[in-house]
Amino acid sequence: MHGFEGPYDLYVGFDVGKRAHHAHAVLADGRDAFSTGVDNSEAAMDRVIADAAELGTPLVVVDQRRNIGMLAIRRARAAGVEVAYLPGISANRASSLFPGDAKTDARDAEVIARTAMGVPQSLRPVPEEDDLEGTRRLEAQRADLIKDRTHQVNRLRSLPLESNPDFERRLEPEAAWCIAVLERLGGPWNVLDAGRRRFLRAASQAPRERAEAVWRSLGMATRPTEQQVKAETVLVPMIARRIREDTEQIEELERLIDEQVMEEETYQCLLTIPGIARRTATQLVLNVRIEDFADHDHLASYCGLTPRNRQSGTSLNSVSASRQGNKQLKNVLIFSCNSLLRAKGYFREYYDSCRFRGMTHKAALKATARKRMKVIYAVMRDRMPYREDALLRRQTL
Repeated sequence: MHGFEGPYDLYVGFDVGKRAHHAHAVLADGRDAFSTGVDNSEAAMDRVIADAAELGTPLVVVDQRRNIGMLAIRRARAAGVEVAYLPGISANRASSLFPGDAKTDARDAEVIARTAMGVPQSLRPVPEEDDLEGTRRLEAQRADLIKDRTHQVNRLRSLPLESNPDFERRLEPEAAWCIAVLERLGGPWNVLDAGRRRFLRAASQAPRERAEAVWRSLGMATRPTEQQVKAETVLVPMIARRIREDTEQIEELERLIDEQVMEEETYQCLLTIPGIARRTATQLVLNVRIEDFADHDHLASYCGLTPRNRQSGTSLNSVSASRQGNKQLKNVLIFSCNSLLRAKGYFREYYDSCRFRGMTHKAALKATARKRMKVIYAVMRDRMPYREDALLRRQTL
């Protein structure tokens, strides 16, 4: 892991913004060096960084390392100045330790600078831009679209839930045929008004028994007010169209992302690990720079797969789940372990042993994901394909 203990002569905290930033510099002895607003331009940023460099060796610290934080990062590196990143959640928590409760750019910049000076272990390295930087931007957009689609699916379910719960129970908003029906015909009562023939034509891609079950559900509720039916005529097709468009864009982004990562050596090696498929390997390649992690324990902590210790006196409890870490990676790593249960092998045996010791299915999956993290770390570090016989030999030594 990267260390930011120094020696630095001053710490420059940047509270970054869309149109302007604020910089606060603190000397190593705790005295303020300067505090100033900075226009969102290269020239203004260069002047502030040059002023800091005249006072000694500075460390520039930002609270956002993407988007609005990139100008400070790039200009600092262009000037040969080291850069660190203080996560926003850490900055917010540190803010409560400082006097006052005002929320101003100047105060936030000072909090960033003084936290960097006093608690350097809270800082994170800012990775250098590499060949996958563009792919990470595509992945960020894909993640946003998935969130939006999930929100729209929940909204789509909430509308018929008010007027016909049986219809809602038989919906499959993730299925293309279901979206086609809702986008073309509308809500449950709009479908009923359209008639069985039009409904079956719109649902031609659905399994026949599924389509018949949906149609039968239309007769299991009392028709609501006409105002509600009219609202569903507008809202349901609108939301269904949004879901379809999100899905199409997600699929297009996944195609582009796959094209850009499939030639990566680390990606190909990850695919040899049991349970690691295309999407999981992509997430690991784009989110993990293995050189930033000293060992598999640090990587597991970053992925949220380590327990959280609780100690009081002589009592130590290490079984409570940690809520920290990269939640996206954590979810995909645990979910991917489900595929291990359908085949024989070391990790399936480990899962079975966890269940035999009394763990729930969910806890055993997480324990298996944690165990597999050792292999993931070694494969990414050495860029060597996984071999189960080599793993078993190490286990017996």
